[in-house]
Amino acid sequence: MAWTEKNYPQSMKNLKKIVRDKAIEIANALKNKGYNDQRAISIATEKAEQWYKDHHVSKKNDPFKKNKKHS
Repeated sequence: MAWTEKNYPQSMKNLKKIVRDKAIEIANALKNKGYNDQRAISIATEKAEQWYKDHHVSKKNDPFKKNKKHS
């Protein structure tokens, strides 16, 4: 049974909605490839959180980015 935005694993309940939706999408794809539920959830959660950081977190607040000061 595929997960949906209304029926998803309990472990995803505290994720931001946008991250949870992406995690559900990834987890369903992994299940279709034969991954078991727990492994699919684990991988999907990690990948969705990374996707969110890569695409939605402001670059100016990135602690790893060096600030260039113009003189």
